[in-house]
Amino acid sequence: MNRGIYIVANDRVIENAIALLNSIRFYDKEVTVYLIPFNDNYHKVAEKLATLHNVQIFPDLELIEKFTQRIGEIFDRDFLALPNKMRKLVAWFGPLDEFIYIDTDIVVFEKIADNLDKLAEVDFFCCDYHHANDKLRNIFSPLVKEQQIFTPTQLEDVFNSGFWASRKGIFTQQEMDETLRECASHREYFDFSEGVTDQPILNYLILKLIAKRGNLVKIPGGGPGSWAGSRNFQQQSYALYDRGQRLKYLHWAGIKMQTGSPYWQLWEHYRYLHEGQFAFIPKLTRRLFPFITART
Repeated sequence: MNRGIYIVANDRVIENAIALLNSIRFYDKEVTVYLIPFNDNYHKVAEKLATLHNVQIFPDLELIEKFTQRIGEIFDRDFLALPNKMRKLVAWFGPLDEFIYIDTDIVVFEKIADNLDKLAEVDFFCCDYHHANDKLRNIFSPLVKEQQIFTPTQLEDVFNSGFWASRKGIFTQQEMDETLRECASHREYFDFSEGVTDQPILNYLILKLIAKRGNLVKIPGGGPGSWAGSRNFQQQSYALYDRGQRLKYLHWAGIKMQTGSPYWQLWEHYRYLHEGQFAFIPKLTRRLFPFITART
């Protein structure tokens, strides 16, 4: 069984990508990680992640290009804010039999690939509280509920598109294309009001094509949260805890990544982890006193 992780990145998000991979490799030295290029400007991040952590470029770049062209043919130009975000969908047709997709504005706090064992029970899982906190916001318009496009039970499975897992072969490229064309024909189903792109479409795709779904937080008592906008997490040894439960990951979804952002020092710790003993030094200190890190 070929298992691993997919990320989407380009040179613009190189700092976040380094932080994410540093955290992944801290807990798991061996898991296979593939980079799906967001666009043609990915060579710096690809080289850096390959050197640091043996990250491989998605092996079928032609497939990505053809998929990107199809997205342009299926959806009107003004339908999707950032059409290339849809490239993550090629994960279902890549080299991994079972995979986790992870956005680059995330750091993990465990051997994250172990969660793929959940695929023994379901064909898709997520790990977030979008269903409980945001309901259908940034996914579907009220029309979807009013017209009963999905049942109330199905709509309880909506999720954030930054962290999820599935397996190869769940559906065909033709089935995906047909479902994407349904989406393109019904813009009124979706909530793009806050600038999201792939999340509404991905949710529609999953609810439509995958019946066996799961959510890792839906356990007795509830699992730990994951959103960096939650200020109630407690930090211990460069990991976060929620009501005594260790977070699987932290996601800065919708939060601008900069000094002063929630849990910023934790992000800096993982960003500079590969630089050795000076990983704890804040970025501002590095700028003011570059001689401190001269040996790293």
